[in-house]
Amino acid sequence: MPNSAGPAEPFRQTLINTERNINASAEITGRSVTLDCPTDWSVRTIALRGGKQEGVDLVVIDNGRLRISLIPTRGMGIFEVVMGDVRLGWDSPVREIVHPSFVTLQSRGGLGWLEGFNEFIVRCGMESCGAPGVDTFINNNGDEATMELTLHGKVANLPAQELEVIVERQPPHRIRVRGRVDERTMFGPKLELWTELSTEIGSNAFRICDVITNRGAGEQEFQMLYHCNVGRPLLQAGSTFLAPVERVTPINETAAKSVGRYAQFSGPQAGFVEQVYCMRPLAGEDGRTLTMLCNAHRDRGMSLSFRPSELPYLTLWKNTAAEADGYVTGIEPATGFPQNRALERKAGRVPRLAAGASRSMALDFAVLASADEVRRCADAIARVQSQRAPVVDEKPAKPL
Repeated sequence: MPNSAGPAEPFRQTLINTERNINASAEITGRSVTLDCPTDWSVRTIALRGGKQEGVDLVVIDNGRLRISLIPTRGMGIFEVVMGDVRLGWDSPVREIVHPSFVTLQSRGGLGWLEGFNEFIVRCGMESCGAPGVDTFINNNGDEATMELTLHGKVANLPAQELEVIVERQPPHRIRVRGRVDERTMFGPKLELWTELSTEIGSNAFRICDVITNRGAGEQEFQMLYHCNVGRPLLQAGSTFLAPVERVTPINETAAKSVGRYAQFSGPQAGFVEQVYCMRPLAGEDGRTLTMLCNAHRDRGMSLSFRPSELPYLTLWKNTAAEADGYVTGIEPATGFPQNRALERKAGRVPRLAAGASRSMALDFAVLASADEVRRCADAIARVQSQRAPVVDEKPAKPL
């Protein structure tokens, strides 16, 4: 139920709490919460029905300018963000927002994760992410054993155990949606993700703040990759990706053939084979890196910034396939590269958490709706890149 706090206290409403057996619907509006705010805003829940979306809960946050569709049923991923004529999202061959019960992670050689893949932002992790394949683990007898890892781990197909809406009644009236997602098993990881999506009323921007905590009694590996996927209208022939980077390395020979144009995009091509480029981003004086995808006319775009101290690696996934096959690109800040965990561990890119320890990560997104906004973002990226010229490898590096 909504809280009864005084006018200076934030508004709070619990939507999901498994311990208290709560799964509530809500319609929260500015008319009832921020009486002094002239901007109409709302937070609404939608229960999806029919097909493979049966049982999916959606939370739609409309800040009066941005409309963000959040999916607590699917690891707190974001289906799409819409502002005016710009949509952050893509047209996947997967048409519904698929309930995790319809996803078989082990299918197609460990590629079953793709059966539900259609979000703008989907987390990959927490115990593992990256390519499927064999890795080792310590079993319940204390012996080293092998396991078949599936593509990009489990977190995107785990529902939230807690969900809460918080709205600041005082200007600038920030809307916050907080959720908890657990990845726990006996004789295995006990990882807890607290995530908060927040946006100011009337803003063109939003923030994701995540904290991963090891709730086990021993040290635990973890991985996290933010698969941020964009299609039309920002992705088109002539679109450009900008990021200040120290190094760019193609992940395989297919990507190497086009590494000279890694930052440029073509229109849809039937039979296109995905290209993946692994990067080490540069930070500016404020400790942050800034990236952007803009359209061919450079008058619309999306910016994404984060701290390389939190997410030290960046991957660009290009899949400019036919529209029917999923015309999309992915911008992916992460704790490592999207290889199998065994390879990432050898490269020293699988972090560990001590018992009770936490790791924080934050990402800031903005929709750029004018040529001036795109230009200013490009100039800011160029200033960071001016620290050094990027190294662009012509061939894959083994190991990365």
